[in-house]
Amino acid sequence: MSGIVVIGAGQAGASLVAKLRALGHEGPVTLIGDEPVPPYQRPPLSKKYLLGEMALERLFLRPESYYAEHDVTLRLGAPVTGIDLAARQVMLGDTGLEYDQLALTTGAEPRMLHAAIGGSLQGVYAVRRLADIDAMAAEFAPGRRVLIVGGGYIGLEAAAVARQKGLAVTLIEAAPRILQRVAAPETSDYMRALHQAQGVEIIEDTALSRLTGTGRVDGAELADGRRIEADFVIIGIGIAPATALAQAAGLALDNGIAVDEFGQCSDPHVWSAGDCAAFPYRGTRIRLESVQNAIDQAEAVAANMLGAAKPYVPQPWFWSDQYDLKLQIAGLNTGYDRVITRQSGAAQSHWYFAGDRFLAVDAMNDPRAFMLGKRLLEAGRSPDPAMLADPSVDLKALLR
Repeated sequence: MSGIVVIGAGQAGASLVAKLRALGHEGPVTLIGDEPVPPYQRPPLSKKYLLGEMALERLFLRPESYYAEHDVTLRLGAPVTGIDLAARQVMLGDTGLEYDQLALTTGAEPRMLHAAIGGSLQGVYAVRRLADIDAMAAEFAPGRRVLIVGGGYIGLEAAAVARQKGLAVTLIEAAPRILQRVAAPETSDYMRALHQAQGVEIIEDTALSRLTGTGRVDGAELADGRRIEADFVIIGIGIAPATALAQAAGLALDNGIAVDEFGQCSDPHVWSAGDCAAFPYRGTRIRLESVQNAIDQAEAVAANMLGAAKPYVPQPWFWSDQYDLKLQIAGLNTGYDRVITRQSGAAQSHWYFAGDRFLAVDAMNDPRAFMLGKRLLEAGRSPDPAMLADPSVDLKALLR
């Protein structure tokens, strides 16, 4: 009996196998991961774990004993070398593992700098895996200088941790503003002010020419001719879906592993979920890089592997912790043409609209705004922008 094989032991893979068992599936289930540790949470890696506020065992999504107790074969430190769709086999070196159904939850990999501009120098780090954080932990000593390349959420979170650890931080962003790809200028302005108040030097609209150093990085040259001295460098220029296995096997790709509304790939025996999966959404195809999507989509795919035939309809939300700020985001702001700012004491929220249609909200230390925005989006309702902008109006009134 071949059973179900899941490649990728991250949040999506762990959620998928757990859901299979929760739904009563009794056949063989194998979860394969290329890291030597059980599935773990990624968001705390660059925050509480790096700060030393979370022990390794607390990172694990479930105790390692869970997998044996639920008859899930966990194969760790086992890189998959190929997939034979015709034979329905996963190759682990010279060993073939047969499957009835296969799920690809391979996630994404950080984009790195080319070696030609210093990307392979020692002291240059990514923020993605446990090994990445363990490798850079010793660098975080007070008074040292870190250069962060990239002004997205990963770069900003790394900057916050570095400042909390007492490092001198310079962050460079090639785009005209930080968070340009994901947030409105209003949110960029808020986050820039937050970091500058904490002592982070932010250089926007300036590309990196190259990292410098012999063997080990010692700084950077910028496109405008400036030189930045640095003891180490963190690269936060985004992630790319991990599609190499799928591509080599001949599965259809489209900015990720292409799946239908049920999570099924171009081969009917193969499914995909999480950061690597590109799925239909409102007439286009998207990937959602978030913990919440990894869980929800993986659970939907698990049900569909067992015959549920229920389309996956995401309700996107995200978060980011920086210093004492909790930024919570509900919805997707793609296509917005105006932003309404709501101020309530120290709390602030930015509400995105396309015409009169409400799309998303960024809530800064404002959990009420986040929860209300999320409820409105789930109900398919749009609040009155004028009422939103008036801080004297109780948010609950927008639900009536």
